[in-house]
Amino acid sequence: MMDLAIMEKKIQDDLDLLLVCLPPRVVAPLKERGNLSDLLEVVLDLARPPEARFPDGDLVLDPQEVTQEDLDFVIARIGQFGDDNRSGIERTLHRISAIRNRKGRILGLTCRVGRAVYGTIQTIEDLVFSGKNILLLGRPGVGKTTMLREVGRVLADTAKKRVIVVDTSNEIAGDGDIPHPAIGHARRMQVASSNLQHAVMIEAVENHMPEAIIIDEMGTELEAAAARTIAERGVQLIATAHGNTLDNLILNPTLSDLVGGIQTVTLGDEEARHRGTQKTVLERKAPPTFDVVVEIQSWDIVAVHDNVARVVDSWLRGYPLVPEVRHLDRDGQVVRDRGTSSSHDAASDTSEKKEGQPTTVGAPFVPEGQSTSIFLFGVGRDKVEQAADDAGVDVNVVSDLRNADLILTTKSHYKRGSRVVQIAEESGIPLYVVRKNSASQVQQFLRGRWRRLNGDESQNTALQEAHEAAQRILNGEGFVDLSSQRAYIRRLQHLLAQKYNLASLSSGVDPHRHVRLLQK
Repeated sequence: MMDLAIMEKKIQDDLDLLLVCLPPRVVAPLKERGNLSDLLEVVLDLARPPEARFPDGDLVLDPQEVTQEDLDFVIARIGQFGDDNRSGIERTLHRISAIRNRKGRILGLTCRVGRAVYGTIQTIEDLVFSGKNILLLGRPGVGKTTMLREVGRVLADTAKKRVIVVDTSNEIAGDGDIPHPAIGHARRMQVASSNLQHAVMIEAVENHMPEAIIIDEMGTELEAAAARTIAERGVQLIATAHGNTLDNLILNPTLSDLVGGIQTVTLGDEEARHRGTQKTVLERKAPPTFDVVVEIQSWDIVAVHDNVARVVDSWLRGYPLVPEVRHLDRDGQVVRDRGTSSSHDAASDTSEKKEGQPTTVGAPFVPEGQSTSIFLFGVGRDKVEQAADDAGVDVNVVSDLRNADLILTTKSHYKRGSRVVQIAEESGIPLYVVRKNSASQVQQFLRGRWRRLNGDESQNTALQEAHEAAQRILNGEGFVDLSSQRAYIRRLQHLLAQKYNLASLSSGVDPHRHVRLLQK
């Protein structure tokens, strides 16, 4: 990853206060390891060896198994467990979670290191100061709570807003009655029981007149309803929710209301023909609670979906999600790439259009004999199916743009600059233009498109370079910039990065535009 010093991050972990709560025979081998700044958590399970978890793997701390005395040693030195089986250490951000048997006896403890990381929101700072309601998504451990904590501090200390942190598990502001200094001058409201979080959210608005409310781990319909109430009262709302991506959230029946909810609508015949859809479609049923959804992909990379209402409407009509991906460069400056991710190249990396030509240049090759899915825009389905039979190729015409391998349209439809064309250009879906909607043009396209390509030495060289770069990153290198390539080659490099489970971004301006590979 990028140098933390460049990003001006400051980390406070109060690790010594956690170590004094652990059995001495567990602490000694931890200190011998020497890289305690990377420690994630210590796991103590009855009748199993104690383990420490680091980013590069787990470490057995002592071959002797954990005893009940070891568990009691820790329990006696921490706070009380709540109904969510979480406890903490006063004035710290450390979290201790319990595993119990059916009778309530504690059989295991997960002691997670809590760190206050200052300077983690450069990528979304403009959104935070804009006053918009922001929802943070991401897998467990990616840094949602850390970023949320920093948002509260910045809004309270820099923006000088009245900020309330609704802290259900004391994970944002730490255990005990006095909040951790990581939240700055923000005020903290604790929650007696996790199932009362929605009530405390409403209480915060009604009793304390906040300008912004910070909430972690929204997960119930009652909390979603409370969030809508808060947003309708003009209070800025910044929260995290369960789910990795926006489309996960849209399909979540419990939390979809946060982005407007989904309902089934029956269209009239004329409207269905106009949209080119079936008569029964999905539509958003209400304005979204949140204006912006941020998918946290790693410490330094986020995908931003601004104007959530428009984004959700497009997704429900079959268009893919095309976020703005942001990351920090070596100088700590925010770099924004529209529609770039591990699976999408930038808008300028899409296929080049040539008027009067049956196909465009630069889209992924479909080998002979392999079925491909085509989304038609202004081209007759009957003509495509007849041409496919004549050309001896396997074609699947789809009505959902998300399922399409490529888009086929006509010159006149392309010139209109419709939403379909815009989505194709933003997301990198290959777009092909035929001169007109005729059987001969479609057949010429299919025959030319499905022929096998001869070996391309420059292409093979570029892909070999990407393979070697991926191996370097998997071996610990932060990121690798590949040499400049044309759009088609860059797209293949993005696909290769996806196979290695790496992130990829396009940077620069043609003819010097290139791909950067990096860890997710």
